Amino acid sequence: MKTLYLLRHAKSSWDNPDLKDFERPLAQRGIGDVPTMVERFKARLGSVDCIICSPAVRTKTTAKMWAQQLGVVSDKVGSNPELYFAGSPMFLKAASLLDDDCNGAMLVGHNPAITDFVNEMAGSDIDNIPTCGLVELSLPIDAWSEIEFASAELVYFDYPKKTADNHDD
Repeated sequence: MKTLYLLRHAKSSWDNPDLKDFERPLAQRGIGDVPTMVERFKARLGSVDCIICSPAVRTKTTAKMWAQQLGVVSDKVGSNPELYFAGSPMFLKAASLLDDDCNGAMLVGHNPAITDFVNEMAGSDIDNIPTCGLVELSLPIDAWSEIEFASAELVYFDYPKKTADNHDD
């Protein structure tokens, strides 16, 4: 059994219109949302063994912040350039290449690919995974190379603006 977490990068800044999309940093709201989401993750007893992200500044920053707050060692945090302009097939490929020692893995990416990937994996109908939104998928596999579409169970979906009143634990 493997657990795959899909995390959309935290809210990015549009303050500098001259920056390329790839170079946009996190906005203050994004920086503030990460600790909130990490605490919720820890409260659910979530854990990750490795984190792979798109190489864009906002995803790398989000991934590093999560890793630091979860105590994931730096050699278990990496980036995959194919996750920047990825579609669902690239997310599937990235997951299939994960080290089998990682029973709980996190991919950090962008919309619309991350929402599309979750829906294709779990047969769900999520309209949009908001910034810093987190999805937990349970996979009935022993090796990451066995991952395939429509094989996951959606366990949990959370995002910063979700209130205690509408949590669907």
